[in-house]
Amino acid sequence: MAKAEVEVQFTFTLPIDESLLQHKSDAECKAKEAFVLELLRHGDISAGRAAKLLDISRWDLSGLMSEAEISPFAEVTTEELAAEVETALEVLDSQDNEGCHA
Repeated sequence: MAKAEVEVQFTFTLPIDESLLQHKSDAECKAKEAFVLELLRHGDISAGRAAKLLDISRWDLSGLMSEAEISPFAEVTTEELAAEVETALEVLDSQDNEGCHA
């Protein structure tokens, strides 16, 4: 089932000197980037989706992820990791046994 997409818009008011408005566009871009990276950090969106939302390449996204200390690897529980290791060991053991009978 496809999830419905909604548009999110943030609006806030800051009392700043009018001369600082020259940086408004840069600040808006950084705010969007921060929001998307937080969604990515919490696993709410994929890296591909984050890159698309920011209109950048996956390569450029990896740089942003590194700067924001977001791991490119999904977090797994100890139990999930143990299950993966057990499966890998079983596969390796079955390959070793096949080699002995050849």
